[in-house]
Amino acid sequence: MTVDNPRRGLVLVVEDEPSIADLVRLYLSRDGFGVHVERDGVAGLAAARRLRPVACVLDIALPGLAGTEVCRRLREAGDWTPVIFLTARDDEVDRIVGLELGADDYVTKPFSPRELVARVRAVLRRTAGPPDVVGQPVALGRVSLDPGRRAVTVDGSPVQLTSTEFDLLAHLMGRPGRVFTREELLAGVWGYAAHAGTRTVDVHVAQVRAKLGGASVIRTHRGVGYAADG
Repeated sequence: MTVDNPRRGLVLVVEDEPSIADLVRLYLSRDGFGVHVERDGVAGLAAARRLRPVACVLDIALPGLAGTEVCRRLREAGDWTPVIFLTARDDEVDRIVGLELGADDYVTKPFSPRELVARVRAVLRRTAGPPDVVGQPVALGRVSLDPGRRAVTVDGSPVQLTSTEFDLLAHLMGRPGRVFTREELLAGVWGYAAHAGTRTVDVHVAQVRAKLGGASVIRTHRGVGYAADG
């Protein structure tokens, strides 16, 4: 079912619990989003491919096809639409698996619908980049980052990053040598430090390093945080 209110774009919500789906749809539509709801993973994957939403909100425990599998198949097909997972388990494994599959964020049930809307808006802001000022391209070692094109290359070859991974790397590379604490990165990149755990930063750093391979410029400063060094 689709709610037409496209001022901010269409969000795909895949959630099999009707009461939760209705609540999410209500709050997203109030905030100016169009909303399309599916109840199972197979239909959700088909809708993501057909509708090209601006973001996907996926329950992890879906009938037919798990939310993590939906995300994995989208990423394998080169679809980097921002994904936010909903999970009923306050479980570190679920969070890490979801992020490693290329999700941008997660929310644990029970959750505030206002917080979920804020997360969706934050992810979309990161995807769009700064509205007025576009930073200059920067290069460290073998890694080049272009904020205007939201592109990262290693030795000239493109590297696919999620919107959150890109913004984390851009935050670090934009201030080479400066050591950021995990709390500073949560506030600067995610924008809601009070609601997220620092383990989220560690997982995203690990994912960026894996994608950059031997060219990674992110250094760990034990007991403090992370910095980008050439």
